[in-house]
Amino acid sequence: MKKILRTAGIVLAVLLLVLLVGPFLVPVPPLENTAPPEQLADPDSQFVDVNGLQVHYKLVGEGEPALILLHGFAASLFSWREVMAPLAEHGTVVAFDRPAFGLTERPLPGEWAGENPYSPEAQVALTVELMDALGIERAVLVGNSAGGTVAMNTALQYPQRVAALVLVDAAVYHGGGSPALVRPLLRTPQMRHLGPLIARQIQEWGVDFGRSAWHDPSLITDEIWAGYTRPLQAENWDRALWELMAASRSSDLADRLDEVSMPALVITGDDDRIVPTAQSIRLAGELPDAELVVVPNAGHVPHEERPDLFVAAVIDFLDRIEEGQ
Repeated sequence: MKKILRTAGIVLAVLLLVLLVGPFLVPVPPLENTAPPEQLADPDSQFVDVNGLQVHYKLVGEGEPALILLHGFAASLFSWREVMAPLAEHGTVVAFDRPAFGLTERPLPGEWAGENPYSPEAQVALTVELMDALGIERAVLVGNSAGGTVAMNTALQYPQRVAALVLVDAAVYHGGGSPALVRPLLRTPQMRHLGPLIARQIQEWGVDFGRSAWHDPSLITDEIWAGYTRPLQAENWDRALWELMAASRSSDLADRLDEVSMPALVITGDDDRIVPTAQSIRLAGELPDAELVVVPNAGHVPHEERPDLFVAAVIDFLDRIEEGQ
């Protein structure tokens, strides 16, 4: 019996050693052909320091209302390219890259003081701090997918700063982060070492994910795909994406819908296979003051596939809000 216990102890010790040390033996080659975000920017790109973070944004139009556009996971402000100018005919429109995406700065652990910039709380704070930096007191938040989650959390925490919500295929009922039991594992030194390799897999599955977001993926041109993937040329994009995934968590928004006090417009494509259309219909029914628009022949990104219908729905909504004031 003692021999069996001794053998079992040795096996467990070896397994523990493998788990603790093994991940560090896996090579993580540096990314090639990357550049500082500023070198990848467009002529109309702007950068502003928000609490020590260089945020990439674009601004068009002037006056009120002010609209802040929040993109989804694995996207960037590029996803709003078709609707910014038409919306700007009716006010000020700002789109920005959330941390870990686009051309916004990607700090690594040890490079930030205070709160983790990739955490859900920091994403909310950044939205309001960007408004402060741009002199915007109150805005309509327009959020797609995970950006809709940020928009709703911002509205709950800073209701005085949010005039209305436009929730575009918003991820409210499912998804939104890693399970509680998994999060401590993601933050271990071992997983932080391997994390960039895991994040780089987006270059493989991202193609199918991107195509599944469209009702008609044949509309994704080479130019559009180049716009989607340009941020993958930015320095440290892989490590930042892993930090975002490690900092994420499931939200409690589904339990707080009755606290959303401002008017909301829920927009969904009729063929959303990422956040199923039925979830957006449910969301519009459970929010206290919400309207629903289902865009035909559109998937998870109706603002890209059917920008004309999207803009018309948003402008009609804003006009009704103004009439009601």
